Amino acid sequence: MHRILAEHTVSMTELRKNPAQYFTDEPIAVLSNNKPAGYMLSASLFEAMVDLLEKQQANRQFVAKFRPTAEQLKAIALHGQELIGQVTDETEPSN
Repeated sequence: MHRILAEHTVSMTELRKNPAQYFTDEPIAVLSNNKPAGYMLSASLFEAMVDLLEKQQANRQFVAKFRPTAEQLKAIALHGQELIGQVTDETEPSN
């Protein structure tokens, strides 16, 4: 049994068809061979999560080291779409 930390899931096959639709304000678990391979979420949700972590860890000196600009996030998303397009059902996950 694998832990899935999202109310919605999508298979790699479905994700490849239109990846942009899965960047939402709720996390979506991406499944490969019926196992969670990762999560898709919007830039605003990711930023909110990092901000929350920074606030919770303020006394512990936690500072996010990865703070991309909107332009960098777009480039990352486009690169992710390209990679998703290259994935097949036979592609082995890299752990």
